[in-house]
Amino acid sequence: MKNHGGQEWDEAEGEHRRQRLMLNSSILRLLPAQINIHGGTGLAACSSSKRNLNGKVSFMPRSAFFGTRNSTFTTPTSAFLRMSIRNGCPVRVVNEKVVGIDLGTTNSAVAVMEGGKPMIVTNAEGQRTTPSVVAYTKSGDLLVGQVAKRQAVVNPENTFSSVKRFIGRTMNEVTRSLSRFRIELLKMRTETSSLSVPPLVLRKLVDDASRLLNQKVTKAVITVPAYFNDSQMTAIKDAGRIAGLDVLRIINEPTAAFLAYAFERKSNETILVFDLGGGTFDVSVVEVGEGVFQVLSTSGDKHLGGDDFDKRLTEAAEKAKIELSSVTQTNISLPFITATADGLKHIKTTLTRAKFQELCSDLLARCKTTVENSLRDAELKFKDIDEVILVGGSTRIPIVQEVVRKQTWKEPNVTVNPDEVVALGAAVQAGVLAGDVSDIVLLDVTPLSIGLETFEGVMNKFIPRNSTLPTSKSKVYTTSYDGQTSLEFYVLQGEREFARDNKCLGSFLLDGIPPAPRGVPKIDVKFDIDANGILSITATERASGNKQEITITGATTVPKDVVEKMVKEAERFAKDDKEKREAVDTKNKADSVVYKTEKQLKIFGEKIPGEVKEKIEAKLQELKVKIGSGSIQEIKDSIAAVNQEVMQIGLSMYKYKYNRLI
Repeated sequence: MKNHGGQEWDEAEGEHRRQRLMLNSSILRLLPAQINIHGGTGLAACSSSKRNLNGKVSFMPRSAFFGTRNSTFTTPTSAFLRMSIRNGCPVRVVNEKVVGIDLGTTNSAVAVMEGGKPMIVTNAEGQRTTPSVVAYTKSGDLLVGQVAKRQAVVNPENTFSSVKRFIGRTMNEVTRSLSRFRIELLKMRTETSSLSVPPLVLRKLVDDASRLLNQKVTKAVITVPAYFNDSQMTAIKDAGRIAGLDVLRIINEPTAAFLAYAFERKSNETILVFDLGGGTFDVSVVEVGEGVFQVLSTSGDKHLGGDDFDKRLTEAAEKAKIELSSVTQTNISLPFITATADGLKHIKTTLTRAKFQELCSDLLARCKTTVENSLRDAELKFKDIDEVILVGGSTRIPIVQEVVRKQTWKEPNVTVNPDEVVALGAAVQAGVLAGDVSDIVLLDVTPLSIGLETFEGVMNKFIPRNSTLPTSKSKVYTTSYDGQTSLEFYVLQGEREFARDNKCLGSFLLDGIPPAPRGVPKIDVKFDIDANGILSITATERASGNKQEITITGATTVPKDVVEKMVKEAERFAKDDKEKREAVDTKNKADSVVYKTEKQLKIFGEKIPGEVKEKIEAKLQELKVKIGSGSIQEIKDSIAAVNQEVMQIGLSMYKYKYNRLI
């Protein structure tokens, strides 16, 4: 034992304290972080009497900052540190990995940040991608991935693939799509559904990642097609929860793709992401510079993908498509296709690349249209695009690459692996959330305008389409009639001028407004959309302080075909809508003029000369008639006439007050 100024301590405790000081300084450098402390921080002496049977400290733990009791603190962007004590000392810090998952229609992949860079995690079979296939054998065994895909031919009834097309959709929605698939849909109660298959695929991906990383993976970022609506995104989150995952973020696949491509790139660029996967097609235009990724526009087609190209080539399509990427013709051989009285029948023919391109010409035209729509929404031309990235396995088709090359006048960038880039981008976003990546800011957009229904069914737009997220906007509303004590707000999404032509996202009621003449109460309405696309609306009445709020989670996840339909309808009916909107606005203005003028006549009463009052009342009567049966221009002229006469009120009052000095 050594004595230092009356304080007794041993060398082991001194070393222990030195390690704790180093640990605390490390923690301070790692902040912001979410820190969970299990059992204690090692501030106790190494005495076995103070430990439980598991070797952990049994007294109340303290925080990592000396002298204060344990509390958990969290900041918006968190690294996930798990602190625990093994055999007393030293304290061990484990950085929990957050993985990025591309849950694809055909294949899935998982990636993680390692050494500051995203890395694909190979599965148990040594492959970098896993087929999104689940099967149940006759003996009741569960197969997931490549082993399930291999036995699909001999066990088609109990093999499930491309389930992502149906997740989060109702029976009616699925029934409308049946003509596009060679499947039989049975309405029955079953333990197997579109929500029970994806968790099995996710579970395999996570188990393989846990095995490779040598630690249990519980947190993930999962990608979805840009067209997914709120119910489909919720289904993906539920699938993750069923698989035992905490889904920290859902991001769009094109967004993930350019995150992976532009990661560590310092130059300022405008990038077009051409994402043609197995079941969907998306195009996004993105600006990248100084670590800021801003989505300018997004467009897509949820019924266009590699499966649609396969349909043109019957059962041998996938094999022929792959071979035609390296040769100019291939043979299609389907033995034992059927049998007749003459014996077995076979199909054997030759398919050329030219014939394949001819069969798919309409699909290629749809690809070009989507690209044009995305550029138009971004208000850019092809010459403004610096780089074109190809994403999705279907972009390996030579004619697809040729179409992109001719349309954009750019050589497509093929340096990224189209099957892996989405998972890599999800890993980058996971790194941002975990605190491993700190110099990236992602700015997404809202696909359609959002607003409220106002008087006469008009849509008052708050947030225009393609507005950068997060965003916020406030406006002041008032009552439309005397003594009104409540207001019902209908939240709308779309591009048309009238509420009936747009999608209603929800509604809420603000009551308790103090009775007052119309126009007197003031209601502040604020729209907020955060980075996750969650819309929050708050309405507050100024005098009483009464407040009402509503949160809508699906405002920025509108199906792409719905977006395109709404935009096209808005363009087609723009002139008609504008005329109708002008008529409604003019009548509303006329009603307001009548109300305010009659109010002034009542307030000033005898101070207004009789002849002035008679002229004003006559003009008011004319305006009331025009409101009921006049044209827009006649109403405008009548409003101007009333306003001209109303000015005589002030003039006559000044003359009366100053004894005709004016």
